Amino acid sequence: MGVKQVVRALDAFPRAEEHLLQKTKSGAFVSIVGMVIMSTLFLHELSYYLNTITVHQMAVDLRRGENLPIHINMTFPSLPCDVLSVDAIDMSGKHEVDLDTNIWKLRLNSEGHITGTEYLSDLVEKEHKYDDHKGNHDDSDNKVHLQGFDRDAENMIKRVKQALANGEGCRVYGVLDVQRVAGNFHISVHGLNIFVAQMIFGGTTHVNVSHIIHDLSFGPKYPGSHNPLDGTERILRGASGTFKYYIKIVPAEYRYLSKEVLPTNQFSVSEYFSPINEFDRTWPAVYFLYDLSPITVTIREERRNFLHFITRLCAVLGGTFALTGMLDRWMYRLLEAVMKKNSRSLVR
Repeated sequence: MGVKQVVRALDAFPRAEEHLLQKTKSGAFVSIVGMVIMSTLFLHELSYYLNTITVHQMAVDLRRGENLPIHINMTFPSLPCDVLSVDAIDMSGKHEVDLDTNIWKLRLNSEGHITGTEYLSDLVEKEHKYDDHKGNHDDSDNKVHLQGFDRDAENMIKRVKQALANGEGCRVYGVLDVQRVAGNFHISVHGLNIFVAQMIFGGTTHVNVSHIIHDLSFGPKYPGSHNPLDGTERILRGASGTFKYYIKIVPAEYRYLSKEVLPTNQFSVSEYFSPINEFDRTWPAVYFLYDLSPITVTIREERRNFLHFITRLCAVLGGTFALTGMLDRWMYRLLEAVMKKNSRSLVR
């Protein structure tokens, strides 16, 4: 036996003569169905291979000396911008006053439309000049304040009362850049002198800190990220109190297929509301108390193995081809049996 004969003997796909092949309508129908199925499955497998997957890994957070960016975008529909202030305190005792980052206010009318803008740094300064956030002030300090800023205070009281009567609100947005340690930041009326606040609102129970959180995040967003407080709406009707959001921040980094690394943070949150009564000396506020986890999460984009894709493709296409071949044989035998039965009945 020659080499050519040996090679031909290894052929697993022998071909019959053309005149020995019989083409049928049922075979054509099965072939069309098989082609449609194989094309659909091929596109599905191709899409499955091209789509990236994300793999999560956890490790100890070794980052040091970095700052924590806090992105804020909130609306206070019942408080004018003149009375709102922003403050931040961390675990080391550092009290951030007049932060370097930008915090902006947008004045809103009773329908929620923007009517003007203001910068918050002046109010943050006032907050720590005239109020220690506990309502306890030295009498001499109060006298100096009232004597030195009496006219300004009167003008502001009139302006704020008019804004309250008009149903003005305020939208606060910007970025706080704080130290990477546990702490809190809050938005409140603490920037006002206690006597001025009393003249404006007539008491702590009349301060409505209803708010809508449009966006609160601790770093840039990445594909698939979700911030649990986005879209939160807390509206008080006939009551007042302090909202506290206890936030657990988990450091994270997102690694793209291009090897680009995006440092960010995830977080979980629990909420607590404390009602205010007329005898309380504290003023209503919205607090965000945050703590950092020692564990960091790495989210890495990956693409599926090409050999795995080829294996799945061969299994899908080969299985479909074998199934349609079996179906064609069964249909052919069934039609052949029916035709033979009909021909016998005609002969009789």
